[in-house]
Amino acid sequence: MATGRRVSRVAALIKREVSQMLIQGIKDDRVGSGLISVTAVDLSGDLQHAKIFVSIYGTEAAKAETIAGLESATGYVRKQLGQRLQLRRTPEVIFCEDHSFDEGARVLSLLDKLNHDHPQKSSQSLDPQRVGSAEGDS
Repeated sequence: MATGRRVSRVAALIKREVSQMLIQGIKDDRVGSGLISVTAVDLSGDLQHAKIFVSIYGTEAAKAETIAGLESATGYVRKQLGQRLQLRRTPEVIFCEDHSFDEGARVLSLLDKLNHDHPQKSSQSLDPQRVGSAEGDS
């Protein structure tokens, strides 16, 4: 069980350090072309591989450019992690774009569209007279 805690603790440290590098360490101009944040780090149990999930806000071209910049900076990021975290072996770093926010926005948009297309169903379920009679029936 201690190993699981260690993996999650090291993953949190990697997330913090990479976030700091995005603010002030990575000099590649492509990385600054979109608004970027580290959303999660998936670290293998043996601490040898780290998938760093990033959320990028911007156009598709800016997202692609930012990912390309991050991929070219993986050597720098790994070297900095080795110096900052002082692990026995520094994990291999892979950057992945996190699409969960986009998917969440898409689902919310679909729900909003459904609510807009069928407003009478939602207003019937919230009808105070129906709610009052349902309470009196029980």
